[in-house]
Amino acid sequence: MNLSQFNNILRQVFVLPVVALLVVAGALYFQIRGSNETVNLIQESDARISQATLLSKLVVDEESGLRGYETTGDTRFLQPFYEAESHLQMEIQNLDNLAGADADQKHDIADLRDEHQTWQDAFALPVIATVRGGGQTNDVDLNLHGKVLMDNVRHDLNDIIQKAEASRTRRIARWHRQVHTLLLVLLALALGMGVLIGLFTRSRLHAVSAAYRSSLDILSRRAEELYQSEQQLRTTLESIGDGVITCDAEGRIQMMNPVASELTGWSQPEADGHHLEDVFRIVNETTREPVETPVAKVMRLDKIVGMANHHTILLRKDGTELDISDSGAPIRDKAGNTIGIVLVFRDITMERKTQEALIANEKLAVAGRLAATIAHEIHNPLDSVTNLIYLMRNGATPEESVHFMSMAEQELTRVTQISRAMLGLYRESKAPVVVDLKEILEEILLLMERRLHDLGVTVSTDMPEPVEVSAFPAELRQVFTNLITNAAEAAGQDGQIKVSITPQTAGIDGSGQKLQAGATVTIADNGPGIPEDVQPHLFQPFFTTKGENGTGLGLWVSRGIINKHGGTIRVASDTSDTDHGTKVGVFLATNPTINAGGGD
Repeated sequence: MNLSQFNNILRQVFVLPVVALLVVAGALYFQIRGSNETVNLIQESDARISQATLLSKLVVDEESGLRGYETTGDTRFLQPFYEAESHLQMEIQNLDNLAGADADQKHDIADLRDEHQTWQDAFALPVIATVRGGGQTNDVDLNLHGKVLMDNVRHDLNDIIQKAEASRTRRIARWHRQVHTLLLVLLALALGMGVLIGLFTRSRLHAVSAAYRSSLDILSRRAEELYQSEQQLRTTLESIGDGVITCDAEGRIQMMNPVASELTGWSQPEADGHHLEDVFRIVNETTREPVETPVAKVMRLDKIVGMANHHTILLRKDGTELDISDSGAPIRDKAGNTIGIVLVFRDITMERKTQEALIANEKLAVAGRLAATIAHEIHNPLDSVTNLIYLMRNGATPEESVHFMSMAEQELTRVTQISRAMLGLYRESKAPVVVDLKEILEEILLLMERRLHDLGVTVSTDMPEPVEVSAFPAELRQVFTNLITNAAEAAGQDGQIKVSITPQTAGIDGSGQKLQAGATVTIADNGPGIPEDVQPHLFQPFFTTKGENGTGLGLWVSRGIINKHGGTIRVASDTSDTDHGTKVGVFLATNPTINAGGGD
């Protein structure tokens, strides 16, 4: 059961009693409304009885006043008669109004009005007139007639009162029945709603209870899975070949795997709670200055940071040093906030030594490839000098000797140029110096002239002016020797290669990117081109398409050297029938930031 379902059950448990109370309230409302209507009817009956009783009193007052005046002839006895008469019609109308739509009552009231009017017109008024006129009203028949007329009035009033009382009795009985029914309905609704709410609540509580038990089971399983996952993670961290250190957001160490303990010289209990800088002390290999730790860099940039471009030295607890590469990454919570940092590092001491050995091996391979060509280049001029000396010793004329001497001097000058270029190829410099790219390329082409001739390759150049950059000349000679050799071998018999230099001034290009001052050396051939499936592997170590004739290290080492010089090397190749060939472009800045670490 999820939170939405649980909330739905709570709403149902809350809403059902409210609905039940509304139903009970509605039923009670209709029952009470009916009872109130009956009470109103009872009150109407009481009002009719009271009104009819009032009329009876007024009739008695009217008749008494008339009898007193008839007996005494004193007009003071007529005062009750006139007062009763002045109110009687109005009270009869009030009684008529109280009858409402009851036709029977209205008929009785109409009879009462007529009977009273008849009594007044046929008896009361003539008697008053006779007494006023001095006549006698003792006639028995006249008085009996008046009595009959008054009896009719009283009969009508009694009839009205009896009917009102009968109606009141019926209405009271109905009210009692309604009250009884109301109590029964209330009891039935209370029992029904109570049972319904109880059963519904019981079913919902069973559902919640079942969901709770299910949640407990799920939590138990998840806790077990979490425990197993944590154990698996610990086993993985302990088994991983790299050092791993995790820190909290303040940079205090929380966990180290055994490799990290071995590399730093600190055990987990010793390092626990210490700041990373106390345990993971790193310095720059060249300057020996402290280096910003990946953890500090992660906290500053709030993103994953990779290995630094320079070589980093780890100072172990016992004072020994290790070459390492490191990286760091933030540990985030669900809201994306950084709550910790994980540091991964490894010992690359042997890797660096291996890399240096491979680079040295590549240098030897380049030297080996050039040895035969250089020996041949030197041997030919020396043979020519030997022959010229022989001719000079065996009867050459003074003029011929001078000419032969000039030719010998030219050949020795060529030998000197070749030997100087050979020495410059691997003369190491400890700091970058200003070198002329045109001069370096011309020296390399001079050394490779015989090799290129033997391969049947034609070389053209486009180097209009000297271009100077700050670099390590021996390393650049190695790069360009590799690239020109690759281009010549790719071009093959009757092939062509072109070596060009394109200067670049500082500024902004069309895409808004900043351009450095420098130059791009382009070495292009018209060979068959490099297949697309091969191109992604060109700069991988030991990858070669030359079989036993290649080491697979040339381009890899060349890219490392160019990266060291802060430059770039790019390869573009086309294998189509009409425009096949390969271009390698090397950009070098005039004043680059030299990466002391070098390599990849």
